[in-house]
Amino acid sequence: MPTTTSDLYAIPPDLADLRDTIRQLARERIAPRAAEIDRSATYPHDIRELLAEHDILALPFEEEYGGTGTGTLMLQIAVEEIAMACASSALILMIQELGTLPIRLFGTDEQKQHWLPRCASGEWSPAFALSEPEAGSDPAALRTSAVRDGDEWVINGQKNWITNAGIADFYIVFAKTDRQSNRSSAFIVEADREGFDPGKLEHKLGIKGSPTGSPSFTDVRVPAENLIGAEGKGLSVALGTLERTRLGAAAQAVGIAQGATDYAAQYARERIAFGQPINALQGIQFKLADMETRTAAARELLYKACAKADRNERDLGKYSSMAKLFASDTAMAVTIDAVQVLGGYGYVNDYPVERMMRDAKITQIYEGTNEIQRVVIARSMQ
Repeated sequence: MPTTTSDLYAIPPDLADLRDTIRQLARERIAPRAAEIDRSATYPHDIRELLAEHDILALPFEEEYGGTGTGTLMLQIAVEEIAMACASSALILMIQELGTLPIRLFGTDEQKQHWLPRCASGEWSPAFALSEPEAGSDPAALRTSAVRDGDEWVINGQKNWITNAGIADFYIVFAKTDRQSNRSSAFIVEADREGFDPGKLEHKLGIKGSPTGSPSFTDVRVPAENLIGAEGKGLSVALGTLERTRLGAAAQAVGIAQGATDYAAQYARERIAFGQPINALQGIQFKLADMETRTAAARELLYKACAKADRNERDLGKYSSMAKLFASDTAMAVTIDAVQVLGGYGYVNDYPVERMMRDAKITQIYEGTNEIQRVVIARSMQ
C-alpha cells in the first residue's frame, strides 16, 4: 500500500499518546527540578527512578529484552521532550542508548540476554568509554590497550569525557588489541572490576547534572566473553554505534531550542515596554519567528533521520550527521536569541534560558564535533 503524504508527516496515534505522557511527566516532575540539578551539579537519581518507573528507560530496547520495541523515532521524541525541561535529565536516556547499542548491534545472544533486560528495567546503567585525552575526534589514535592472557583480556589505559562516570554499572571500553595493524576491539567492563577507577569528575559549562569523568584501567582483567563483536573490529563497533546515537544529541538540541523558544515567547507576551507587550515590537517578533522556524526545521530533519534509522536505510550516516549538525547549531543560535529577548533577566539564573544556552553548547561538541559531521556529510557527496 503506498504511503500518503499525511502518513509521512503524522506520528502514529500510539506514539503520540506516549509522547504526550512523557511531555506531561517532563513538565510536572522534571522541569521543577531542572534549576536545582544545574545549581547543585548532582546526578538526579530521583529522575532516573522516575524514568525507569514509567518504562522510559526501556525505549531503546526490543520487546524480547524487556523494552518497548517502539523504535528510534519514539526514543528521540522522548529525548526531545525531556530536554525541553532539563538537558541533564535527557542525557540519562541518551546514555541508556549509547552505552547499550554496541551490545544490541554487535553482541552475542548471551551478551544481549545478560545485559539488556537489566538496563531496560532501569536496574543497571551503562557508559560508553571511547574518548581519550589524545583521542577524541580521532578514535583510531586510541592508546588504551587490551592484551590477551589465556581466557582473559588485560586492559590498561586512560579515558576522558565519559558520561555517567561513577554512576554506570558497566562501561563499553574501546582498546587497541593490535598496535602493529592499528586495530582496536570493544569490551564490556563491569564497574567493580579490580583496577578500574572512575576518576575525577569535570566541572563543566553546562549539563551539570550529568557526571563526566576520566576513568582509568590498571591491569583490569575481563573474561574473553566480554569482547563485543569480532576482535580487531572495535572501530566498526564505535562508528556503527555513533551513526545512530548522534540522533540523541540532535534530539536533545531540538528540545533545548524548543524549550528556549517557548519560554521566550511566553516572556514576550507578558513583558511590557513602551506601554505594550514586547511581542508587539517587530524586532522581537522577527527574532521569535526565526527561532520557531529554525527549531521546526531541525525537528523535521531529525525525524527524517530517525525514520531512516528505523528502516535501516543506507544513507542513515549522512542524515544523522546533518540532523546533529543542524539541530545543535540551531540550539546554540536559538538560546542566544532567547537570552536577548529576556534582556537582563536572560542573563541571570532566576530564569532558565541562560541554563539552556550553556547546555546547548555541548550539543555542537559531543557525539562527534560539528566539524566532524561536516566531514561525514561531505564524504557522502563525493
